[in-house]
Amino acid sequence: MAVALLAVILVSLDYTPGQAILIGLVFCPCALALEILMPKAHRPIDKVYLSLAVLLTVVLLIVTLHQFVWTTITQGYVHAQKDVPPMLINPVFLALILTVLSIGDYFWARWLSRKYPLSERDITFFSDRKSVTLKVADIAYIESNDTEVKVITLTGDTYRNKTGISQWENLLGEGFLRIHRSYLVNRSHARMSTPDTVSVGPAELPVSRKYKDAVLQAGLEA
Repeated sequence: MAVALLAVILVSLDYTPGQAILIGLVFCPCALALEILMPKAHRPIDKVYLSLAVLLTVVLLIVTLHQFVWTTITQGYVHAQKDVPPMLINPVFLALILTVLSIGDYFWARWLSRKYPLSERDITFFSDRKSVTLKVADIAYIESNDTEVKVITLTGDTYRNKTGISQWENLLGEGFLRIHRSYLVNRSHARMSTPDTVSVGPAELPVSRKYKDAVLQAGLEA
């Protein structure tokens, strides 16, 4: 939606529809990088640096399109563009577009999780450079150790992955519950074993103070 809205604005500024869409698409990989990497930046200063790096990347891509791509592909045409509109290098405007894209992705994942029951959904990801497809319902829990994430199935199989646990939380949806900064568990197979631990199969996982209220409200039966 944000990309489409931006494309409409750019068309009104005398861009061709193709140019407008291409500029809009520049934001998609940058927003995805921000969504994946931001949870891994634990210090506030790291989050600031990451945000600035993504904004700078967007600006460089947009400037590159105007300085090289347009003048090469559309040279001699009425719609050839070279000057970058101030709006497209305004950090506040760029941050707004990136934020809308990230929020939209979050709600899209939530909508998918409600529309398609957990037992019917598959998820595909890369583990050790190989594509793996699992039934979402077969995932017992997700474990993060900052540098990598482990996907543990109900049968005890373990798959290593680089996607951040917060991203996994969005992908898996409401059928999974965050109990710790390092653990995301399948609600259907998680049980409170003590006030401070949750069992998923043979695994005993800690519940952190930050997520304790949410775990208690989830009503995981002992």
